[in-house]
Amino acid sequence: MNPIATLDKPVDNDALYEVVNGKRLELPPMGAFETDIASDLLVYLRQFAKKQGLGKAVAEMLFLLDGLKDLQRRPDVAFVSYKRWPKGKRVPRTNAWEVVPSLAVEVVSTSNTAEEILAKIREYFQVGVELVWVVYPTEEQVYVYDSPTQLRILKKDQELDGGNVLPGFNLPIAALFDEEASEQEKP
Repeated sequence: MNPIATLDKPVDNDALYEVVNGKRLELPPMGAFETDIASDLLVYLRQFAKKQGLGKAVAEMLFLLDGLKDLQRRPDVAFVSYKRWPKGKRVPRTNAWEVVPSLAVEVVSTSNTAEEILAKIREYFQVGVELVWVVYPTEEQVYVYDSPTQLRILKKDQELDGGNVLPGFNLPIAALFDEEASEQEKP
């Protein structure tokens, strides 16, 4: 597939992008605060998943979600269970990993729109993602979607759990937003 330049700009092959309906869309970078939150969440998920033998957590991985529609999305953080990608099988050396993650996480930056986030949530569930977390740093909340229409809003004094996707995973929401709480929670 050839990348498509938009608005008469040349394609930046180093830029992060997604592909929607065969069109390459360059992604604006996350802010420093949002990147830090995504990084912390990746560490928590990766350590838990590895210790429990559940799967692999990754950051900003491009996933080929639907080959027929040429849909490739890049969640800020994602978890792929060993049920979907066998343990010991290496991640392929391709631009996009051809697997649907079990969990997709979006950390909302100032460059994101509500419509864009809602479209991603719908697409994730349409292709088989089981759980979506949308982290709102400004509000210090996490929206947990068990389906496109089932939503729980967790506040800073509550705990995020992995449900059926990551059984036993629990993380105080404050660990994502408070530097002191974050440092105390890390193993």
